This record gives sequence, structure tokens and C-alpha cells, in this order.
Amino acid sequence: MPMSMEEYELGLSYTIMKMEQQNTNSKEGVEVLQQVPFEDEKLGKGQFTSKDYHLQSKIPSWMKGFAPASALTVHEESWCAYPNSRTVIKCPLFSKCSLTIDTVIRPDNGCSENAHNLTSEQLAAREVEIIDIASQSRDYWSKVISAPNVDLTAFKSQRTSRGPLLKGWMDSCCPVMTTYKLVIMDAPIWGLGERLEDCIIAGERALFLACHRLCFAWIDEWYGMTLDQIREMERQTDLLLKKTLKKPAKAGSKIDSKRKTLKEEIVAVGSCT
Repeated sequence: MPMSMEEYELGLSYTIMKMEQQNTNSKEGVEVLQQVPFEDEKLGKGQFTSKDYHLQSKIPSWMKGFAPASALTVHEESWCAYPNSRTVIKCPLFSKCSLTIDTVIRPDNGCSENAHNLTSEQLAAREVEIIDIASQSRDYWSKVISAPNVDLTAFKSQRTSRGPLLKGWMDSCCPVMTTYKLVIMDAPIWGLGERLEDCIIAGERALFLACHRLCFAWIDEWYGMTLDQIREMERQTDLLLKKTLKKPAKAGSKIDSKRKTLKEEIVAVGSCT
């Protein structure tokens, strides 16, 4: 990522909030259940977050006859003690399955061979993939998650003068940092497990790419903010998401295209309460 580790902490939090707001309506979206401080022997001090992702519209047509709407509610728990974090994701539809994501952030350009301190046995089983946010590739999963088509090879930040991200940018960019993600999918389902694991990991890859592309594409919106401002925005966003999920949709309603930033959206909603 073309930013410092301190900037990344702010930018990623802002990006996640804005993406959640954009993907939440009266029928489905993100519900923040809990967001509190925590302390752990390995991770240290940080913030624990519990969320439900209501994905009713994503239920395949063949499943609607027997799968309840609640089956596609995905539960996520995250322990973030920057620069390290752990996220565990589970879905009632596949109750035996779990997805664990361990994240380590380093101030380098992706040159760390074993950022997670894996054993020799784990290293032998590991598959490494480098995700370049400047890549223009779009696959099936990019379409499934409705990933925005952002061209960072033509984007330049007005506030930081960073970009565009041309070929070889990771070796010449300053500042630069890398987020190393160890994704472990456990799907002990006979006849389906391996295929399900491949699908889930491919979907997570598409989410990683979309989220980090937008983190840089929106840098002019969050650059210069403080951590206290981000935490207050998180509190306001939680209230906004809860209100949006409970609010009945109005026929013929349209999104106000003039609201371009999350801060403007929060202010707009707050003025109506």
C-alpha cells in the first residue's frame, strides 16, 4: 500500500465504515453487535468487534425453498491490536466451517518471507499470492461482491500527490507498507469441503483487493484525520447502520448522488434524528 502504517490504520477503518454504509439497506447489510476494548497475552491491547452480515438477497434461487433467510447471516468476530489482528468468520448454513484470518502489517514492500512466523510444516503447506491493488484484473468473484472498477494506474491523490500506481510502483513508492494475511479455511464436509474452501478463499481475495483499492482511492477523504475522529465516526456509523436496517424502504427512493463522503452521510443522517 502507498502509505505509512499509521495512515493505513486510519484509512482502512474509514474504508470499512464507508463500504458497510454503502452496502446496507432496510433488508440486508451490516449490523455491528459489539465494539469494545480488549487485552490479550499474544495480541496485546486493542479493539474487539462483533458483526452480523445479513445477506438475504445472496441466497441462490435453488435454496430459497428450504433455507431460512437467517441461513445467510454471516457472523464475524475480530480482535484488532494494531499492527496485528485476528478475524474469525462463521455461517449458520455451514455450521461446521470456519474461516480464520490472521493479519500482520509491516513497513516494507512485501519482502518479508515469513511475517506470521510459521513452522516449517506450515510453510510447506502454505500457498503465497501477491495481490497488487493496481491490477486491473476482474474475475467472477469481483462481480459477485460488486467490486467497483477503480483504475489506480490513472489515479492521483490531490492531497498527498501520490499516484498513479504504474508498473513497478511497489519498488519505488515511498511511503510503502504491506498487509500480510494468513487465511485458513476449515470445511470438514465430505464431498464438498475442498470445493467450498476454494470458493470462500477466492471470495475473500476479491474482498481484500476491492477494500484495499478503495482505501487508496478514498485517501483524500480520510487523510489528515485522527484516530479519535475515526473512533467517533465508528460510533456514529454503528447507529446509522442500525437505523438503516430497521427503516422500511421507500418506494421510488434514490441515493443522493451529491453525498460523496462518509462524513457527509453521517452528518446528513444526524441532522434528521
